[in-house]
Amino acid sequence: MIRSFTLALAVVALAAPALAGPVSLLPDPTDDDGRVTLGELFDDAGAAAHVVVGQRAGATVVFEAAQVQAVARRAGLDWANPQGLRRIVVREGGAAPAEAAARPAAATVGRPGATVEVLTYARSLAAGDIVQPEDVVWSAVQAHQAPAGGPQDADQVVGLSARRALRAGAVVTSRDLASPQVIARNDMVEVAYIVGGVELTVTGKATRNASAGEAVPVLNVQSGRTIDAVAVAPGRAVAGPPAQAARTHPQQFAAR
Repeated sequence: MIRSFTLALAVVALAAPALAGPVSLLPDPTDDDGRVTLGELFDDAGAAAHVVVGQRAGATVVFEAAQVQAVARRAGLDWANPQGLRRIVVREGGAAPAEAAARPAAATVGRPGATVEVLTYARSLAAGDIVQPEDVVWSAVQAHQAPAGGPQDADQVVGLSARRALRAGAVVTSRDLASPQVIARNDMVEVAYIVGGVELTVTGKATRNASAGEAVPVLNVQSGRTIDAVAVAPGRAVAGPPAQAARTHPQQFAAR
C-alpha cells in the first residue's frame, strides 16, 4: 500500500511542471535575433530559457511586466517582481543601455532619426476582436510615426474591441478601438430609470447596436414610446439623470 502511494506521488511529480526556484531579472536585458526569450530576461531560467516572450522589431521592445510574469509562471519560473516594475525594456545586443523600470522617454523634437516608444500590436486582430494584455507591446518607432495623444498605458486599451482589421506591428491609436458591443439591434433590454435614489425598470427592444457607454434608443413595446438610454452591459441600459455619467463610466452601472 505504502509502495503504491509512493509510486503515485512520483507519477504526479513527473506529470506536473517543474517549478524552479526564484529567478532574478537581468539588469540590462538584450537579445540578438529579435526573439526575446526568458533566458534573455532572467538569471537561471534553466529549461525555460528558450521560451519566447515576444518579438523585437526595432532597436528596443518594451513588455508589460505583468505579461512577462505570466509567461514565466506558465514556464515554471517564479519571478516576484520585487521592484514593482511596470515595464521591461529589452534592447538589441550592442545598443545603448535602457532602464528596465522606466517608461521610454519621448524623442527630442526635430532630431533626425529620433525614435519614441509606443504601443504596437503584437499580433494581427480581426474586426471585433477584444484586445488582451499579450496583444500589445511597447516598440520603438520613428518619432513622426507616433500618433499624437496615443495611449500611454496598455491598461487603456486592454478589453477594447478592434473597429477594423489591425495588423501586427502597427501603432495603436485610439481611433482603432472601441468599447465592445454589449447590445445588438432587436435585443430585449432592461432599462433602469434612476432619479432621486429611486429606480424604475422597464423592458424594451433595442433599435440599434451599442457598445458600453453608447446611446441606444429602446422601444417600449407596450406603450410604443422610445426611451433614450445608454448601454452599460449586455441586455442593460440606464436612462434619466445618470445616463450622462454612464456615457463615460458605464462600468459603474454594469454590476447593479
